[in-house]
Amino acid sequence: MIRQYKYEEVSGNDLFLRTQMPTNVEGIVSDIIADIKENGDEALRRYSQKFDDLGDTAFEVSRKEIDAAYDRLDPALRGTLEKSAANIRNFHKPQVRSSFIVNDRPGVVLGQKILPIEKVGIYVPGGTAAYPSTVLMNGIPASIAGCGQIIMVTPAKNGVIKDSLLAGAKIAGIDRVFRIGGAQAVAALAFGTESIPKVDKIVGPGNAFVAEAKKQVFGRVAIDMIAGPSEILIVADGTCDPELVAIDMLSQAEHDKFATAVLVTDSQELADAVGPALERLLGTLPREEIARASIENNGKIIVTPDIMTAIDMANEIAPEHFELCVDRPFDYLDHIRHAGSVFLGKNSPEALGDYFAGPNHTLPTSGTARFSSPLSVDDFVKKMQYSYYSDEAIKRDADDIARIGREEMLEAHALSAESRK
Repeated sequence: MIRQYKYEEVSGNDLFLRTQMPTNVEGIVSDIIADIKENGDEALRRYSQKFDDLGDTAFEVSRKEIDAAYDRLDPALRGTLEKSAANIRNFHKPQVRSSFIVNDRPGVVLGQKILPIEKVGIYVPGGTAAYPSTVLMNGIPASIAGCGQIIMVTPAKNGVIKDSLLAGAKIAGIDRVFRIGGAQAVAALAFGTESIPKVDKIVGPGNAFVAEAKKQVFGRVAIDMIAGPSEILIVADGTCDPELVAIDMLSQAEHDKFATAVLVTDSQELADAVGPALERLLGTLPREEIARASIENNGKIIVTPDIMTAIDMANEIAPEHFELCVDRPFDYLDHIRHAGSVFLGKNSPEALGDYFAGPNHTLPTSGTARFSSPLSVDDFVKKMQYSYYSDEAIKRDADDIARIGREEMLEAHALSAESRK
């Protein structure tokens, strides 16, 4: 079922190759965006009816509906979401950055201001599954950053949004919620319609059509990232329980059939035991069909001569989620350079990062962890810089400014400084 390799047989860049994604996504999304841009609410209503059976239900969810969903939610689940939100806030609050002023030369004042993005749109999936954790992970950093308006969009079958999503919106401090999804929701946020406000940035995960829509509207609005299917890479030694390793691999495989789960181990015995464990556990999952497709098409087990070789392979891949299942994980932490989020030790499954620990679960995929970072408060602020020169200061520096201007053959630049001498 799952393929097993010696490390000499594979290169890291091959490990996360996936099965073919849906065809003509780019063209379909381009047409939807153009339609929303041209026809606004009328086009949005058509797509919402086609894909979500929205009918005449209002796009916006009222505050009364949100409050009622919060009150209806099972108290135990509501309490868990509140505790998760507290953990997320505690982790993200230290990320807040300060403005600064530099005044180290006579007559010169320089500075940088940290400003929240005014309007942010958060996309929350609501198709094959609904994720209140995504509401918290995206909404709370935006709230901490001080964004002026936080707008959530999520698809609603027959106009119904799960109570857990609406309760999550209330807990996270989201201002407005709309019953729209897919590429059409991204387009509505990017261009605005009669009902949907235009935002400055769009964040949050989605399917291939949502990812493509974010890609196409980038430049008109900012986006967090273009995320691919979920990934997990587990580096485990021979002391690990194969059942636990298999469960952790399936925790990503059950997301969708394009997800990737890879085990890299220095133990042939563990490698041989994980395959049968996967087969046993698959039959217990409600989403067995999805998880099985992921494991059979994209799952791999790699056997390396030692743990350091396994970590080197992981660094080459730069996975979204990296579990290091060894007894002394902090001995290896400094050797891990490229990963979205790292889970240290045998008692730190990826699921704790998805739901509860506090670090963000919106992570770079497809090797982009080599140069990008998890979602954070930084994604919801912008920097504005300023400069002030006194009469004496500009006279002092004018010749240097003009000299560089003329080197670049920009005479007006030079004159604009010299004219103030």
